[in-house]
Parts: sequence; structure tokens; C-alpha cells
Amino acid sequence: MANNGISSGKLRGLMKLADSNGRFKMMAIDQRGSMVTKLSEVLDIEKTDVKYDDVAAVKTLITRILSPNATAVLTDPIYGHPYSLTEIPRDVALLLAYEESGYVSEGASENERLSNPIENWTIAKAQRAGTDAIKLLAYYHPDASPVTLKHQQKFVKHVGDECEKQDLPFLLELVSYALEGTTKSVEFAKQKPDLVIRSVEEFTAPEYKVDILKLEFPADLKYTTEYQDHAFYAGDSAYDLDEVKDVCNKLDEASTLPWVILSAGVDIEEFIENVKLAAAAGASGFLCGRAIWKDAVDFYPDTAAVRQFLENEATTNFHNANAAAETALPWFEHRNFGGVENISLSKQSENWYQDYS
Repeated sequence: MANNGISSGKLRGLMKLADSNGRFKMMAIDQRGSMVTKLSEVLDIEKTDVKYDDVAAVKTLITRILSPNATAVLTDPIYGHPYSLTEIPRDVALLLAYEESGYVSEGASENERLSNPIENWTIAKAQRAGTDAIKLLAYYHPDASPVTLKHQQKFVKHVGDECEKQDLPFLLELVSYALEGTTKSVEFAKQKPDLVIRSVEEFTAPEYKVDILKLEFPADLKYTTEYQDHAFYAGDSAYDLDEVKDVCNKLDEASTLPWVILSAGVDIEEFIENVKLAAAAGASGFLCGRAIWKDAVDFYPDTAAVRQFLENEATTNFHNANAAAETALPWFEHRNFGGVENISLSKQSENWYQDYS
């Protein structure tokens, strides 16, 4: 399936997000709620007592030391961007998050999740802040109630429309969840392939105007038979490795857009395996945060120790993730584009100057 033309702004943005070979090796440091929770544990204080400056300081250190290893850095406009913008090298692209951290349940059926925008934050403001692309995280369960599905779909469509207006690439992050039980179970591991693939089938529809999908690994290696000897194995199996590879291939078949893998907080060993398997199936790289740097936060407020971890273990983690992504499919080789030679600008972009005449 060849594309029908891409705007000049979106094309330029996608080029900036990837390396020269078209592979995404992107770092996420947009965590807010989870970072506050982690710092409250490390500092042994209530979450409400975690200071803004502490969150910003951790994000700044991580960005300063690790961003040179990335093709792009995803941060947030609350704690990250104000202090970390100058820490991102000139040749590393900037992504800004759009969604409020976490989710709300009010107005949804039991156990369902609704996503909402950051208060007083718009795509136009993000563009003025210098972003090269927009990232939206949307929790999604295809079997949720019609009210919840409509809310999430409308939210994604709104962001897609606004990104089109501002000519910015739109990266959509889809995160599944359990309507019953917990996501940390063999039962949910068995459900996950179907949930991920059905969600992809929904949001690759043209009306959402998504450019890149940021996806969970479509299975769970903690419950995969061949990983019984690995530290991350959870003690039960939902599938074998051949079945996992088949799921990855089915995901790639379902995605009419280039896609990258997120880490979802797994340990680095498991994430590297995820990247290798996803890349073999057709993924174009990763957008990863905690798997690379999460253990650094344990050393705070000893900033020297944080820095030492980031310069050593975390940098090694990043190098290993980048190496695993070297086999990924360049985004422009995805069937939606069919190679650099087949990429064409939309008619609107060809005649962009007429808007200013």
C-alpha cells in the first residue's frame, strides 16, 4: 500500500525523528505520575510531598547524559521541557507529550480508562515550543463500553486533526489494560495479542491521521516457554516463542503504518528481546524510557551516583537497545511509503506557498 502523499512538515519531522537510515532510536522521559511515585518511594515521603524541583532535576540529568544516544527525546511540557530543552543536542529531535499523566475513571464503566489532555496545553503551543512531533498516549480496550470507546476515539481524532493543522507528525501510543483482573498475569498475557492487534486495526484508519504507532510488545516474554531460564520469567507460560513470532508478524500485517516498540517499564534484558523480535517482524525501532534509565532514580538525591549510573549502566543499556534496532525496518521502507524514491508530497504541500501569497 503506497501513501497518497505526505505533507512537507510531517515528512521533515519524521526524517528528524529517525537516524540517517530511517530507524527510530528514541528515548522517553515524559513520565510524570510514575516519576512522582518512584521519587516518593526513594525519598520515603508521601507523593504529595515530592517537590517539583526534584522531578525536574531527575529529568534534566537523564536528558543531559542520555539524549546524545537518541535520535529523538520525548519529554513533557510540565517538568521536562522547561529545564531540559537546552540539554538536547541540536541533531536530536524533540517530541512533546499531549496527554495528562495517567487516566481517569469518572464517567467510564468499571475498570475502564479515559485519557485527557494536559490542562491549557495545545498542539499549537507545542509547535511554538519547538517540538518536531506530538506524542499521545491513549489507553484502549476494544471491548470497553461504547461511551469509553467513543471518548478515546474522539480524543485521538482531535489530536490527529490538530497535528494536521500544525503540520506535525503524530505518534500514537496505545496501551492496553485488563477489564477484569490484572495486567500482570498469565490470563492477561493470553489476551494481549488480540487486544494489541485489534487496537491497531482501529487506529490505522485514515480518519485518525496517525503517522507512527508506538506499541506495546504484542505478547509477554515473561510468560513465554523459551524464556524459563531468564530472570524476568514469571513462572508460567501463555505461549511458546514460535507463537510469539507469529503474533509479531500478524501485528505487522495489521499495521498499515510504521510502528515502534515501547518498553512499558520492563527490565532491559526483556526489552532487548522485544526489540529484536519486533524488528524481525517489521518494526522501525523503539521509543523507550524506563527500561534504559529507571534504576538511576534509586540513587536520588545523590546526584553524583545518579550521574555515574547514567554514564555507565544506562548508557550501556542504550547502546544495546540501539544495536538491537539496527535490524529494524527503515520507516520509509514500510509498505505505506515503499521506499524513499516513492515518497511524494501531498498536493497541499506542493503548493504551500499559495497560502501566503
